[in-house]
Amino acid sequence: MNELEQEIRRRIAAAGPLPFDQFMNLALYHPELGYYSRPRDPFGVHGDYYTNSQVQPVFGRLIAQQILAWEVELGSPPEFTVVELGAGRGETAREVRALLPHIRYIEVEKRSGALPEQMVGVVFSNEFFDALPVEVVEFRPSRLMERRVGLKKDKLAWVERAPCSTRIEDYARRFIPRPAPGQVIEVNLEALDWLERIARSLVRGLVLTIDYGYTAGEIAGGRRFSDGSLMSYSRHTASEDVLRDPGERDITAHVNFTALAEHGASLGLEPSPLQTQTQFLLSIGQADNFASAMTASLEQDTFRHRQLLKTLLFDMGETYQVLIQKKNG
Repeated sequence: MNELEQEIRRRIAAAGPLPFDQFMNLALYHPELGYYSRPRDPFGVHGDYYTNSQVQPVFGRLIAQQILAWEVELGSPPEFTVVELGAGRGETAREVRALLPHIRYIEVEKRSGALPEQMVGVVFSNEFFDALPVEVVEFRPSRLMERRVGLKKDKLAWVERAPCSTRIEDYARRFIPRPAPGQVIEVNLEALDWLERIARSLVRGLVLTIDYGYTAGEIAGGRRFSDGSLMSYSRHTASEDVLRDPGERDITAHVNFTALAEHGASLGLEPSPLQTQTQFLLSIGQADNFASAMTASLEQDTFRHRQLLKTLLFDMGETYQVLIQKKNG
């Protein structure tokens, strides 16, 4: 039993079963013991998983091309700003800054940094919303049950707690249509809170969200993720046991893009149709047949860049979804 699990057990003993968003927040973001606070790098071949941000420089170059196009579309305002949510090791930020040194680029993490009070430009995130703490509910014929983290036979385990909060009930009514009896789903209230922060900050511009997820229609009636989408990752191995070894494993939940699009629209962020990463990147690169993204210096390998592009378009391309929202101001 690690130190963080001991802390979680003390909290359960003192106050009863923990809402899962509190457990996930401790597991990922505890300032000393959380997964993202640990000194070991979670990315790449020696880590626990890969993301688009490791597919560099190609990914960053394509994002830079799109940002530049949007800057021109917005009239090239002198105050043009890019905010990246969840920049991680900063791979994409470095590529964009190198190609667009004139723009103001701000990195904001869940635990540090803040959106500008007012900005014109782009708010960009790549696998940010999937790592926000979520609450977990199960649909019963007569009521909605909340799943919390408690102890059974001296092990961390799921326990049921009802009734759910009014805010959870409202989320379920709005974004989880026709649930099947017994269907389990994650409720990401923090994602809605972040959208509200973005909408307050963004006077005019675009919100670019790249992540893996689903639409409300895809999960209606339990067609997908009938047992929920929570997964943990360690050493490139996925597991549905998200309660195991808190602080030592990543935990993610698929993003409800319908919730992002519809809640964003209510805040003045008008959504474009959801598209795959393949469709999005092809729309950027087709103008010059990816020449800008593939350009190599003497020290770089053009063949390697082609392999990276293939990974982005095909290996990852259909896994990730892209949502673009626009605020006209």
